[in-house]
This record gives sequence, C-alpha cells and structure tokens, in this order.
Amino acid sequence: MKLYTMAGTCALAPNIAIAWADAPIEVICLERGQQKEDAYLAVNPKGQVPALIFEDGDVLTEVTAILDYIGAAHGGTGHAAHTRDTKLGRKEAEALSFLSSEIHAAFKVHFKPSLFANTPKTEKAARHKTYWRLDKYFEQLGTRISETEGPWLLSKKSYADAYLYIIGRWVETTPMELEDYPNLLAHQQEMEKDAGVLLALERQGMTPRLYIVDEENSEEE
Repeated sequence: MKLYTMAGTCALAPNIAIAWADAPIEVICLERGQQKEDAYLAVNPKGQVPALIFEDGDVLTEVTAILDYIGAAHGGTGHAAHTRDTKLGRKEAEALSFLSSEIHAAFKVHFKPSLFANTPKTEKAARHKTYWRLDKYFEQLGTRISETEGPWLLSKKSYADAYLYIIGRWVETTPMELEDYPNLLAHQQEMEKDAGVLLALERQGMTPRLYIVDEENSEEE
C-alpha cells in the first residue's frame, strides 16, 4: 500500500498514524503542484492529499477515513478506531469529525479567501471573521485538554492528536499566536517529543517547530 502526502498538509496526520502503528504502508511525498498533474489525478481526481492506494488498486481519500482504516487494520500506539464501542473510541470519532468539518474547514478561508470573496476588501473581511471563529475553536480545544488534564485532546493519546498537531502548525501561518493558547502549545511540545511524529515529519521533508522545551535551560529562555 502507498500513502500520498505533501509537506504542510493535513496528510501529515495519517503519516503519523502509520508511524505509530508501524504499518507496512509506503509514504510518498509529492512536491507542491504534483497533486494537480495527470499522474496523480489518475490516482485521486480531486487533486488533493492524502490518498491511500491498496494492493488491489482501490483508493481511499479523506483524512478521517484513512485514520479509521489504519487504526482498525493496523492498530498501534494512540489508536481507538477498532474500539468505537468504548468511550475513548466514540470520543475519538467525535473529535476527528470536529477537527475536520469545523476547524479544518474554517482554515480554507484563510488559505484560499478568493473562494469565498471576490475583492480584496471582502477577502479581508472573510479572513477576519475566520480568525474570530478559530479563536473560539481553539478556546474550546484548550478547555477540552484541561478537562482531560492534558496534554492530549482526549483522556489518552489518539489519532485526534495527530490531526490537531498539523492544525496547530497552521496557526503560525495566520496573524494568531499559538502562545495565546497554552494548552495547545503544550500539546505541540508533547507531540514533538514523539518519535513517530518526528519520523513522519522527516518523511515529508518537514522539521519540528522547536516547541520542545529545554528543561535545563528553560528559565534562561
């Protein structure tokens, strides 16, 4: 099997899941623009990543669907997809849906405002409204992490954390500051201590954001 990814995209989440599960899935990182070329469009006509190709040629797209498959088929640290009849499994499904349908969808206005507005003035207004929405979402996520005593989004590490990690990185592309959301920052710090996360970043030609705190010298920073 093969997973197609691209640096900076939500495809990092299933890449992390593959690392956590040690699943026998080859990770192929596309260069920016290759997702619109004929070779890849033959794989995924949507022209988007991620896409998971099975040995029989079947193709699975959409982050949450791929995460569910990896968890159910390969298990590994952090997954709950095979236990949807437990509280953690149900909450993981809920969290993944929220991250995808609400927060990820809101970021589309930030990344491609021209899809939602037709003048510079209306694009600015659309983005301003989006940052207001994201602020509310991040406050909700921070509260959830606090309720579970952190640093994970749920009571234990789950695939929702893999999705939240890339969303946390996207904050840096906005006028917003991750430091304004301490629980989200702590989440990023914990994720960047994880060997699976570091492996997934390397496979996509990405680097940690250096959120890891040097405990010996933290008072000097």
